Amino acid sequence: MCGIVGCILKENKNVGSILFNCISKLEYRGYDSVGLATYDNDIAVKKAKGDIEKVNGKLNFNNMEGNLGIAHTRWASTGNPTDENAHPHLDETKSVAIVHNGTLENYAIIKEELIENGYCFKSTTDSEVIVNLIRKYMNEGLNLEGALRKTTENLKGSYAIVAFTKDEPDKIIATKKDSPLIVAYGDEGYFVASDMPAVLDYARNIIRPQEGEIAVLTKNGIEIHDENGHEVKRKFRYIGWTPEMAQKEGYDYFMIKEINEQSAAVKNTLGQKENIQKVINEIGKVNRICFVACGTSYHASITGKYLIESLAGIPTDVVIASEARYSAKTWDKDTLVIFISQSGETYDSLMVLKEAKKTSKTLAIVNVASSAMSEDAQYVIQTQAGPEIGVAATKTYVAQLTAIYLFSGLIAGNNKLIDELYEVPAYIDEAVGKSDSIKALSKRYDFADDAFYLGRGFSYPTALEGALKLKEITYIHAEGYAAGELKHGPLALIDEKIPVIVIIPPGDDFNKTMINLEEVKARGAIVLSIGAEGDEKIAENSGEFIEMNPNIKDIIAPLVYIVPLQLLSYYVTLDRGYNPDKPKNLAKVITV
Repeated sequence: MCGIVGCILKENKNVGSILFNCISKLEYRGYDSVGLATYDNDIAVKKAKGDIEKVNGKLNFNNMEGNLGIAHTRWASTGNPTDENAHPHLDETKSVAIVHNGTLENYAIIKEELIENGYCFKSTTDSEVIVNLIRKYMNEGLNLEGALRKTTENLKGSYAIVAFTKDEPDKIIATKKDSPLIVAYGDEGYFVASDMPAVLDYARNIIRPQEGEIAVLTKNGIEIHDENGHEVKRKFRYIGWTPEMAQKEGYDYFMIKEINEQSAAVKNTLGQKENIQKVINEIGKVNRICFVACGTSYHASITGKYLIESLAGIPTDVVIASEARYSAKTWDKDTLVIFISQSGETYDSLMVLKEAKKTSKTLAIVNVASSAMSEDAQYVIQTQAGPEIGVAATKTYVAQLTAIYLFSGLIAGNNKLIDELYEVPAYIDEAVGKSDSIKALSKRYDFADDAFYLGRGFSYPTALEGALKLKEITYIHAEGYAAGELKHGPLALIDEKIPVIVIIPPGDDFNKTMINLEEVKARGAIVLSIGAEGDEKIAENSGEFIEMNPNIKDIIAPLVYIVPLQLLSYYVTLDRGYNPDKPKNLAKVITV
């Protein structure tokens, strides 16, 4: 989940300032430590644990000179967050520098063998074995590219690696396996990075190297070499995302900016209707559908299950990607396996996709163009949320839901639902307009140690997602429950110290959910309800009531009712003194 960047400039410049700007855009991938290595007659390295801005204030990356270099921001997996474990790593001769994203399964064995052969280690990371292996093979006569290729033959696990050496000071090379990596060019020069936001200020023509390929960057251009070292011709794709899309644009945090962008994300994704219909036509008849996803995308998938089964009558399952191997043997040629991922680089989902392709039709719903998932899946629907920087997903969630609603409505031929979707952007804007009242309300909930979220039917996955948002960024323990499950255990935990957030839109499940609301109220719970404006029954049974547009019925409520829950989590986070963009222990893209 770390962020990596490399660049080689067409003209000698202050590469440190460009690298620092690039790596700052990847802080959502990890903020335990940051470091740069540059070349100007010799390799210079600056790195330390801590927040990027604070580390830069101490080390001043901007004055690192040269025309090439690499950078890294770390989410600690192997080895604690320390100065020594920060990247880049150098070999003991200080002539090779590397950065790495991923997790190596066999690093301990390799490390032991290298130590026996006289190689030294300064960190406790798995990544340091890479630079020592490269040095070992260069000592045996291989050039940098050959040494990297030989090194990867020894590695088990996931990796994206960027490296350079002062022995060949005119190039940077990079390779990947099961970790994201893009290569891009622009007027300034040539770049390699974990993700597009890193390079948008400088380059928007990109390709994604395939596994086993090595990208070679010089100031004259980019070459992609296959596993035999032969050049592979590849067409670059221009990305329409702008640098401004990955900036705060006056907002205090990315999360609140992205909450405010949700109506646009829905509107833009609705523009994919014709493409989604084309995908449905190409897929043809299926007897079964299975969603595979993680985290927020898993909650969107549950909504998809409810929609497809209730509207189209197609049996539909939802499985967590890391658990999907227990279901995979039941998939066949008449099964459509749908992968939902914001980044299109989620490791567990990619591993399942590799297996699913052998037996079934596969569809990826992703937000990032040219992601690994979109290239591997048979069919692709790209959501139109634009870059999302905040770790806690907001606009990508509603964009995923919009794509799922379109897919479900079109596959069922339900024009009424499709028509209702075009009202959603206005409903979302109304909900965002309640920010000030929710901000005031949040101060009544920042004391909590625990919280429950309740919903039935289409509101159940909204309860799950609302609870996830709260625990992700406020560190309050929160659980989402199907409201009918209260009496099967959770009701024993309810008392006057527990806030219970009840999601209760108008619809078939209203009366049953109201009974559950009254049950928790009778046990002294602090009840916050979200329902239709003017509903007196909700008001009289709730301590607090967030009133929503009464035209929002239960079937489309997931697209709108999540907004006040996102805002509540955001403002409670601020009340508790935390940064909503940088939740502890979490990073944006799970690539390990």
